[in-house]
Amino acid sequence: MAKLWAMPWSFVNYFNRAMLDGIRPVRQTEVTMATQDTAAGARTDLDAFWMPFTANQYFKQDPRMLVEADGMHFTADDGHRVLDATAGLWCVNAGHGRQEITDAVARQLGKLDYGPTFQMGHPLPFEFAERLTHHLPEGMDRVFFTNSGSESVDTALKIARAYQHARGQSGRWRLIGRARGYHGVNFGGISVGGIVNNRRLFGPLVGGVDHLPHTHDLEHNAFSKGQPEWGAHLADELENLVALHGADTIAAVIVEPVAGSTGVLLPPKGYLERLRAICDRHGIVLIFDEVITGFGRTGTAFAAERFGVKPDMITMAKGMNNGSIPMGGVAVSRGIYDAFMHDRAAGPAIELFHGYTYSGHPAACAAGIAAMDIYEREGLLTRGSELEAHWEKRAHELASAPNVIDVRNLGLIAGIELAPRDGAPGQRAFEVFRRCFDDGLLIRVTADIIALSPPLIVSEAQIDEIFSTLGNALHKCA
Repeated sequence: MAKLWAMPWSFVNYFNRAMLDGIRPVRQTEVTMATQDTAAGARTDLDAFWMPFTANQYFKQDPRMLVEADGMHFTADDGHRVLDATAGLWCVNAGHGRQEITDAVARQLGKLDYGPTFQMGHPLPFEFAERLTHHLPEGMDRVFFTNSGSESVDTALKIARAYQHARGQSGRWRLIGRARGYHGVNFGGISVGGIVNNRRLFGPLVGGVDHLPHTHDLEHNAFSKGQPEWGAHLADELENLVALHGADTIAAVIVEPVAGSTGVLLPPKGYLERLRAICDRHGIVLIFDEVITGFGRTGTAFAAERFGVKPDMITMAKGMNNGSIPMGGVAVSRGIYDAFMHDRAAGPAIELFHGYTYSGHPAACAAGIAAMDIYEREGLLTRGSELEAHWEKRAHELASAPNVIDVRNLGLIAGIELAPRDGAPGQRAFEVFRRCFDDGLLIRVTADIIALSPPLIVSEAQIDEIFSTLGNALHKCA
């Protein structure tokens, strides 16, 4: 089994230890753990909310609170504006505060606030699914709605196993993920995922899972512009797993076309093509997890189009309604869908025993349709390709900044990897994060890797501001 990737420290371990190591935030705002002044002047108790992927004790001693957002900017509770270089969490692709989406949601809540989709229906999920198929690869024209990327991944894994059973291959139940992969936080997702700190505390996971090696190699690929030249052969490790387990036991392979949460890892040229060919050769379902890369992030509607590789399923979430209401989905090929429908009487028998109370929620679909209107009208699904050259140029100018050991980019995504401090992995990038926030820029860090993914409405001048501010922070924190 391929060795999974473990961060030197998880964020939680690092932030908890930060207080012991005496790290002080740049902004010396003293706030008690129990209360925080809101913009309206009221006092808010911070204890009740157990924050996700956060060092709660550390954060609540000096909170960074966002109270408004508009266009490319957040406004913090102290009034200073923060340029969003992360599209929230890779999701606000059309920028913040889009009135068209707000109005669509308000209208829908006033007309039909909720409608079940179990043996019932309402118009909006049918309309939204149809809109999505216009931008998905040809033949991927069936969409199952979920409420998050994590649910989308678990749905895709269940469909893959059930599909193999439906076509008479019930022995195919193994699932193959990849080291350093991130596929959400449900049990299926962390099982096929490859970040150890997301797995280690949760006991036995989903059985029958193995992992491909990741593709990140600084010796061969440091400072690549776009897809690295080296590494396509790593896809051939799937043949070794086939030889180990037997093709007749493997249901599906799931990979991110571009791995985001682990620190922006790009697929080498030819890598995804080889995965597709091996899966075809052995009857294995290929799933692309496009929760991060979907909806224009790579310069095309989906990364499958950017790389010219058609998977059997695509998971999505985040940008599908501009992050306005929790929503996700799984697009499947017609062949997979038809395997569940073939030779079944047109009676009330359920074909797939799976779903969520809020699958196809009216307000979430209304937000999605409004977001698609914006994406299409403003050309945002392809705008990343228009800005990519300028984005790439400014990103790689940071190659000479202190402690930078790699810069990598594709579409409107960039990863800047820093050399860790001796004995304090993650500390340098976190200090850059804090400095940037105080200087009016929101970035995201994973260990000592800085990840950038701005809203697709970003201007060239704002791209310049992002990299200038980040460059200054790198020098200040050297």
